[in-house]
Amino acid sequence: MARFGATLALGVWGCLASTGAAFCQQDVLSVEIVYIQQQPDRPPVLSNLVQWPGDEGQQGARLGIADNNTTGKFLKQEYRLSEVVVAPGEDAVAAARKALDGGAKLAVVNVPGEALKAIAALPEAADDLIFNAGSADDDLRSQACAGNVLHTLPSRAMLSDALMQFLAKRQWRSLFLIEGNRPGDHAFATAIRRSAKKFGLSIDHEKEWLADADMRRNAAQEVPVFTQARSYDVVVVTDEDHDYGQYVLYNTWLPRPVAGSAGIRPAAWDRVVEQWGAAQLQSRFEAHAGRGMMDVDYAAWAGVRSIGEAVTRVKSTDVAAIRGFVLSDQFSLGGFKGAKMTYRTWNGQLRQPVPLVQPLAVVALTPLEGFLHQRTELDTLGLDQPESQCNAFKE
Repeated sequence: MARFGATLALGVWGCLASTGAAFCQQDVLSVEIVYIQQQPDRPPVLSNLVQWPGDEGQQGARLGIADNNTTGKFLKQEYRLSEVVVAPGEDAVAAARKALDGGAKLAVVNVPGEALKAIAALPEAADDLIFNAGSADDDLRSQACAGNVLHTLPSRAMLSDALMQFLAKRQWRSLFLIEGNRPGDHAFATAIRRSAKKFGLSIDHEKEWLADADMRRNAAQEVPVFTQARSYDVVVVTDEDHDYGQYVLYNTWLPRPVAGSAGIRPAAWDRVVEQWGAAQLQSRFEAHAGRGMMDVDYAAWAGVRSIGEAVTRVKSTDVAAIRGFVLSDQFSLGGFKGAKMTYRTWNGQLRQPVPLVQPLAVVALTPLEGFLHQRTELDTLGLDQPESQCNAFKE
């Protein structure tokens, strides 16, 4: 396991020049957080209404810095965000190597899963603490985990478990699974299969989506035929880029609900989450970014806020001390989702409730009542300790 021994420099801020000499009124703890983002190269989708902001994640990290500084000004702390944004197709690993060089650093990283693995393995990152805000890949929390990486974005296993809990609670036990054609769709479908088995549901019908179908013209004709079957309780679609799932709603052969990437959708965050003080966070983000908060925004915000909470408690920028505290039972993060959020000590995943949403309302907040766990009900979502093959966090 990587060593976490280096210490970030303490800055002396708030110093005023007086008669040519520096006169320091107070010592301020300076905390620099590196934010690394690779803008995704998303393929085209059918609907022109589907839009993805280029600054998803970046704006969440910036709000996290603002929130940290709101508290920090009373505690003699000052937080700075050093941003590295890489265009699609450029080398995010090379950019990260440069940004992480020069001692132990705290970083929030929003890159695809394969790039994150390479960044975590860099010699320059060996003593760093990285918060993954961009990849939901399950292997990053299992066999491909790294001891210097914690995860604030829910894994696909957490999202699929949340959805399957709801379907089991509603007694919708027979599933018609439609799998999209893109890599993320395949990964989400794999997670759905695992979760369905875990919660005693049955995937009775399964098809891969028609790659050349133009649903803008033919949804009412093609979807009923595509979903024709004698019986099923719910249609589950995996369509992470929102290419086709919205056209399945209300067009199925049987009049059934749609869930997954369309209809009833599990999410890290959505603009419809308003309880538990979330409306305040939503308003602050909209005023800051000029748009609604999205999944990766929330994950980046949670990573920056985790650092702020830890620095406040340990009163230091020592990376090893921050990592140790974040993984301890003394740490918790108030995430505006109705429960204190902590990190799993076996794979670094942030425990958190997962809302199930539709476009204008929250359908449910998981974990649902009745799904029990010996440690915490939040561990009913995602890879539990016996399921995870992560060994990087073992002492």
